[in-house]
Amino acid sequence: QVQLVESGGGLVQAGGSLRLSCTASGRTLSDYAMGWFRQAPGKEREFVAGISWNGGTTYYSDSVKGRFTISRDNAKNTMYLQMNSLKPEDAAVYYCAIDLGGTGYDFWGQGTQVTVSS
Repeated sequence: QVQLVESGGGLVQAGGSLRLSCTASGRTLSDYAMGWFRQAPGKEREFVAGISWNGGTTYYSDSVKGRFTISRDNAKNTMYLQMNSLKPEDAAVYYCAIDLGGTGYDFWGQGTQVTVSS
């Protein structure tokens, strides 16, 4: 059973930066695509960024493109999300997810809160 644990969230001023981490246990991540999602109060969970199993392909939602960078270190079984130029609308609970079955994200972490003050 894989366990995903997010960390790195917190309170930051608009324009600031945070780096989120997602560390896995119970499974080696290197075979699987992974991604970041977020959910703000009263809104549906939305896709933020995704990365292929080897990090060779990344993709982003339009709302974060150019500001966020997804990466992974398979040797550390960890994925990252570098968030720069944060805006108040980026505030949400951020979740990491993994595609174990090859058909879409099917396992999620518990989330880490990101708060952006204006």
